[in-house]
Amino acid sequence: MTLSQTFFLSAGEVNAEGQLSLPLLTAKIIDIATAHANSLGIGNPAMADSGCGWVLSRLTIEMLDYPRVNDTYTLTTWIEDWNRHFSTRCFRIDDENGTPLGYARSIWMVMNTQTRDNAGLSHLHLPEEAVAPLPCPIPRQARHTTIPAELIDRGYTFRYTDIDFYRHVNTVRYVNLLLNCFTLDEMDTHSIRRLELSFLHEGHYGHTVEIRRRIVPTPEAEPIPAKDKDIAAAEKIKANEEKIKADAENGKDDAEKCKDNYSERNEFLIHDPDLDRDLLYARIILLSP
Repeated sequence: MTLSQTFFLSAGEVNAEGQLSLPLLTAKIIDIATAHANSLGIGNPAMADSGCGWVLSRLTIEMLDYPRVNDTYTLTTWIEDWNRHFSTRCFRIDDENGTPLGYARSIWMVMNTQTRDNAGLSHLHLPEEAVAPLPCPIPRQARHTTIPAELIDRGYTFRYTDIDFYRHVNTVRYVNLLLNCFTLDEMDTHSIRRLELSFLHEGHYGHTVEIRRRIVPTPEAEPIPAKDKDIAAAEKIKANEEKIKADAENGKDDAEKCKDNYSERNEFLIHDPDLDRDLLYARIILLSP
């Protein structure tokens, strides 16, 4: 059981390179996940009386190419897995011809908005047919690594517009913070191939955080296919899926897969020094043209 939505990409929604921006894609992913959960009767409106709501625990986005200004693209979501504590939800981004441009995988939990604890999923009733056995041919998130405290890129104080309905820092705001650690030249000369977000603790209004960054060079990878090479892009998606299966059979972990496939890995840790607490671990994989 899937849900698809089609969008037109206007000039006001693209980044400086004229492509679908990661903050907008992240927002669309959250929106369609919300809409799909509501349609299945397991969304936030169904939990309003119990004081619970869905929150994002992890998000991985991997793109071969991006929609460009004035393009039409389609986002499709489905539930990949479901257990007592977490739900795994996947996404596919297609161009106007139906060719996959990328995929995303997310892990969600239900939070008790009073205690801020994981409330579990046992109180929700998911139709058995809602879990869809569709392929999501991207590696799962790699293991976290330690980022030394001296590697501080800059600090930031959370403000009013950073806070969402749950009165904690919004996911899209974190993506903006991470992208603003790069220069315009870096973004003009590289493409973001993969984004990983892992939420560790909630961020709150008025707190000043450190953004620690470490750059790990990795072997050069092939360039992202141009937009007019739809067949090549589809073949690369298929080849990637076959490689993932082969690596899994050979016992190769996701961290090694990421290291092999990309040209530069940026690791981030957003840390609250007042509480001595890590809020977010992230990886952004850049691909050289």
